[in-house]
Formats: sequence, structure tokens, C-alpha cells
Amino acid sequence: MANDETSGTPTRRNYVKGVGGGIIAGAIAGCLGGGGGSNDSDSTGSNGDGAVTVELSPVGEVEFGAVPESAFTVFPQYADMAVSLGHGGAVNSMFSTEMAGTIMNHYYERLPGVSFEWEDLANPWQNGLPKERLYELDSDVHFVDPTYVTSLENWSQDDIDEISEGLAPFFGNFYSGTHAEPAGEYDGEYRYYTLWELFGTVAQVFREEERYEALASVHEDLLATIEEGLPPEDERPTAVRVTQSGEGFYTYHLNKPGYWLADTRPLGAVDAFAEEDWSALWGTVGYEAMLEADPDVILHLWGLGPDYDMGQVRDDLESHPVGSQLSAVENDRVYPAGMRYQGPIMNLFQLEMGAKQLYPDVFGEWPEYAEGEPYPAIPAEERLFDRERVAGIVTGED
Repeated sequence: MANDETSGTPTRRNYVKGVGGGIIAGAIAGCLGGGGGSNDSDSTGSNGDGAVTVELSPVGEVEFGAVPESAFTVFPQYADMAVSLGHGGAVNSMFSTEMAGTIMNHYYERLPGVSFEWEDLANPWQNGLPKERLYELDSDVHFVDPTYVTSLENWSQDDIDEISEGLAPFFGNFYSGTHAEPAGEYDGEYRYYTLWELFGTVAQVFREEERYEALASVHEDLLATIEEGLPPEDERPTAVRVTQSGEGFYTYHLNKPGYWLADTRPLGAVDAFAEEDWSALWGTVGYEAMLEADPDVILHLWGLGPDYDMGQVRDDLESHPVGSQLSAVENDRVYPAGMRYQGPIMNLFQLEMGAKQLYPDVFGEWPEYAEGEPYPAIPAEERLFDRERVAGIVTGED
């Protein structure tokens, strides 16, 4: 494909372009795309003049000539970041759209003026991740890790370069989610980031550093509240994070490194499967293995989404000859959890939710969750972070 430097034809590289290691290593991917959430803001700082350069591993330094108006994203954490920064309307695509969009709005329901219109978003995963979809969406940024993309069968580094130079850069870091070894092509060392460090780089892309700093302060206060209230380690419950599937469970760790565990690791519960070394990003166990571990608390991943009815999950466990013997079932401590692909707002709610489910004597009881309903309306005096403050930051009214 001809570029602007050789053909004279305008391309996306006039808008945002990779510099330094961006072109050689494969420039940055991914952005948030066009749902048009009601929290969009034109506050000061969202449309600065001049170019900015943002650095992120594995893509290196990337220059953005203007604030992205359309953003391609695969995983929901980047969509949540865009919403958090007042740019939810820029998002034009998202994986697992109904599941993720529903859970996100279940949280946003408790933030006045914040919402996310996900219904018309493109699904980037239809028939794999076709390059043609990126051309159709014609985004200003691709919030996805090019190293992850080149691990897919239908992508090469040449494809990454073509998209980066002809459309817009890639900007994402996938393998920080679990600190797994990168599977695709990259040049140089791969750095692992925390969720909030990654959020900070996205804030630079949107030129919303003040919003980021304000939300990071809320997060720091929440972590301090949790840390102060945690009981000694030998008094903490054993727990698992699982997804029920037929005669068994998909299982996930609680305290390993990575931003996919940013909502469970700070809570410090005892992982009943801590010694299991799963080669994949999850494991599978049957009911007998679950009973052998016999956790005090079961956190059911995706439990706030539309694909799982927590009432039915509990009924299934209670009616199962082995499941009914689980301590968590006998003591009514089977709870809905959110999702691992979490951005900053999701992280705040999921930290609060988990703290109440694991340590009700310290942080207050988790209220009964009604299937299909938003995040429960917790009384103001029992909340672990200030909803109005977060909403004001996101909408620009704070």
C-alpha cells in the first residue's frame, strides 16, 4: 500500500503516526469505537493543539497529532477506559459486546450521567479478526496489542505495518493481563504494566491526564480502605473464582500477577487452587476436585452478565449430590462476580463487591443481587468509594 510520503495521498499517518520503534516493531493497535455514550465531554484538555508522543511497550513511542475521535477496541478494558475519560462515544467495536456492555452499564447505572451505548458496536471477532474490519471502521487508533494480533493465524508483522501506516497505529498491551510470555512478534523487551499504569497511557492519548489523576486518587483511597480493614492472613477465607460449566468449572487464580486479577489480588483471600499450575489462562476441575478444595467462598465470574442466572447457578449447585456438600453452598456464600477484562470504573466496583463478599464483617454485607438488575444500590454509608465523585470526574462536572 502506498503511503503519504511516497504518493502524496493523505492517509491516517497525517493524523496519528508511529515514531521510534513504532514502525519497526509494529505500530500501535486498537481504539474505542463509536457507540456515543451519554458521558461524552468537551471539557478543557480533550482537544489540545499540537502533537503528543506516548510511549507504551511493546509498540514504543507513538505520536498522536490530535485526540482520537474513533477508537477500535477488542477487549472491554479499553472501552471502559474511554468511558472513564469522557470519550465513550469514540468506541466503535468491542469483543463480547452484549456480555461486556451489559456488565459495564450495570456499574454505570450507579454513576449519575454515565452510560455506554454498546448495542450498535461492531464485533471485531466475526470470522476471526479480519483485517478488512479495521479498514471498514477506519479508526483513529487501535487499542489492541500488535504482539497479540500477530499471534493470530491470519496476521503477520507486515499486516501490522500496513494498518499502522495506512490507517492508524496500534496501542495496547495484552500480556500484562497475566504476565504470560508474548506469543506474537515483537522487537525488544516486553514490559508488564498494572491496570492503572496502562490506563494512564490511554489518558495521555486522549489528553485527559487530569481525569486520570482524579480517578487514580479514588482508586488509591479505595485500596487504602481495603488494606486497612483486611484481617490477618490466617483469618481470611479460602475462595475460588470460577465459571460453572456442565459437570465442572472453569477456574481462575485470585492472587497471581497481572491486571486481570486487579480486583481480587488486593483482597488477599486464600486461593483454594493456588498450587495449581495451569498452562493456559485458566484451568478446569470437576465437582470432586471442588469439594476436595472446599472453598469458603465461590465467586462466579460473569455473574453480573446476561449469560448466567445466579439463581440457576445456586439451584444447580444445591441439587447436585456433590455440589450440595460444598461449604460455600451450605453457608450461602456463592456470589456473582464481574469480569476479568476490567477497566478502571469496573475495577472500582469489583473491588468493592469482592470486599463485601469476602469480608462482610469488615466492609458490610453484599446485598442480594437480582438477576438482570444493575449493581445493587448500596446505602451511601456502606459504600467503599464515592459514586458522585467518580461520576463528576467522568462527566467533567467535578
